[in-house]
Amino acid sequence: MSALPALRAALAEGRPAIFVRVDTARGSTPREVGAFMLVTVDDASGTVGGGALEMEAIVEARRLLAAGEARSDLAIPLGPAIGQCCGGHVGLGLRRLDAALLAEMEALEARERDAWPSVFLFGAGHTGQALAQALAPLPLRTIVVDTRADRLAALPAGPERRLRALPEAEIAGAPKGSAFVVMTHDHALDFLIAAEALRRADAAYVGMIGSATKRETFRRRLTEAGGGALAARLTLPIGGARVRDKRPAVIAALAAAEILTAILSTAEENRCSGFALVQNECNNPDG
Repeated sequence: MSALPALRAALAEGRPAIFVRVDTARGSTPREVGAFMLVTVDDASGTVGGGALEMEAIVEARRLLAAGEARSDLAIPLGPAIGQCCGGHVGLGLRRLDAALLAEMEALEARERDAWPSVFLFGAGHTGQALAQALAPLPLRTIVVDTRADRLAALPAGPERRLRALPEAEIAGAPKGSAFVVMTHDHALDFLIAAEALRRADAAYVGMIGSATKRETFRRRLTEAGGGALAARLTLPIGGARVRDKRPAVIAALAAAEILTAILSTAEENRCSGFALVQNECNNPDG
């Protein structure tokens, strides 16, 4: 989730605060360049990596607050000196929060959001609602398409809603590298949408909710229409087959992880939410 609300609230309430940002990250590091947190006298929100690294940042930020200073920089090796074994090196920039800084961060977040990969979710039924909620905090632009206005109205805050009589028409205009997830209230409509999505060779992911029987039926229909080879690119069931649980929230959690993995691994600028992507230790919890 965005930490900008904390910045806005602190500024609006007149609470002195220090903005801490990861300016450099070399080797194995717990967060990427650009990760940030906000530190006040009695609170901290966001994260630059947790553990001893983050405590160093909080201590320095509160020193700045007490001294009335505006800026500071920390160069922290992640080694025995601070009780961490990541082996990397982090450079932190600390800056007192003001209106100019908030405007800078809002503009940066807007640019990043514009570059987020898109997930087109067809169907706002029970599982569609759960999946939209699971995708909400992720760095993805989620668009939910349905023919039913009442189901779109019931969606949680966050995803874009598109009421369409012909949902499949949305596929042609989707950005390159989009993910398509098909879970409407109509199997015939599912097949139509999935077939259109599979024809997008640049799709990062095409998934459809259903059973092995549904998959075989769809494969036969594709074959009869001359597109049988496309079925190999279809993920069905979504979320994998190892956990045989039909509760919408469980399916949504499994599918969200699957979609995120597929769509980010094919993005031109893959961002690692844990350790620096160039490291083998990326997302290693031992950092």
